[in-house]
Amino acid sequence: MSEQQIGPGKQVTLHFALKLAEKGAVVDSTFDKDPVRLIVGDGNLPEGFEKPLHGLTAGTKQTFEVAPENAFGQHNPSNIQKLPRAQFAPDLNLEPGLMLSFADKANGELPGVVVEFDDELVSVDFNHPLAGHTLTFEVEILAVEDAPEQA
Repeated sequence: MSEQQIGPGKQVTLHFALKLAEKGAVVDSTFDKDPVRLIVGDGNLPEGFEKPLHGLTAGTKQTFEVAPENAFGQHNPSNIQKLPRAQFAPDLNLEPGLMLSFADKANGELPGVVVEFDDELVSVDFNHPLAGHTLTFEVEILAVEDAPEQA
């Protein structure tokens, strides 16, 4: 029997590290904790990270560069919104870099980062924090199996 390769409908157990390509700073990693298990094609992993895994087998270690358009998109200046300071609690200690949670139109959670503020307006960046960054995706494939049947 040949080793299974990663592809649609396969369950993969792996360790990964996600780093900023230009700085090498680690954004997230499982190498120092339990590995993750995912099903290829279920939508939980962005295609730009999933596609390079296709064809790999258990025991493989690989490193890929993922361009912004295949990861979290380019930084979009129109995603920076100026909101009235009055919409924020008066006792809220605003500072640049502060991440706040907002409700979107469907009442889902939408994170935003304070860019700048004054007494009248607060500029909030609603871009994904990794938007515009080329990322390094390092993986170690531990197991490749047929995905369990969904009940």
